[in-house]
Amino acid sequence: MNKPLREQILKMVARDQRMRFSGIWDFKIDRENTKALKIIIKKYGWPDIPLIGKKASLGAFLLAQHADRDLKFQKLCLKLLTEKFRKHNVEPQSFAYLTDRVLVNSGGEQIYGTQFYTDKKTGEFGPRPIKDKKNLFKRRRQMKLGSFWADYKLLLKRHRKMQIKK
Repeated sequence: MNKPLREQILKMVARDQRMRFSGIWDFKIDRENTKALKIIIKKYGWPDIPLIGKKASLGAFLLAQHADRDLKFQKLCLKLLTEKFRKHNVEPQSFAYLTDRVLVNSGGEQIYGTQFYTDKKTGEFGPRPIKDKKNLFKRRRQMKLGSFWADYKLLLKRHRKMQIKK
């Protein structure tokens, strides 16, 4: 295991999460993390569980998920993560979330129901469009994701708290 790389990624994730849960958005952090993740990937390939451990590997996915201002890079991350997913070297949840994020950011419908937003017209919080809702539970179970409705309620609660902070 590459412990220095593991620690670097965990520090990046901690900074990312502090910002997100503070209620004060700073896109500079996303840009800096994206830049650093690009360097890491160029040097090591996708940071998977054998390279940096489960927690840091989940962190690397999270950083890629938050690289929304660079769809081309997110698509590269998904390609690399997919290769590792097929070898069982990343968590299936990482694959599901990043798949949905890239689909949504590309203007498509998500598959696993992991992406939510606030509708600018109505102000309502809810899921981005989901393809084949009838089989959503089955797909989520295959990716070791919990209940869609439990996730939705949790995110809605967090969303309301963040609105109050602002």
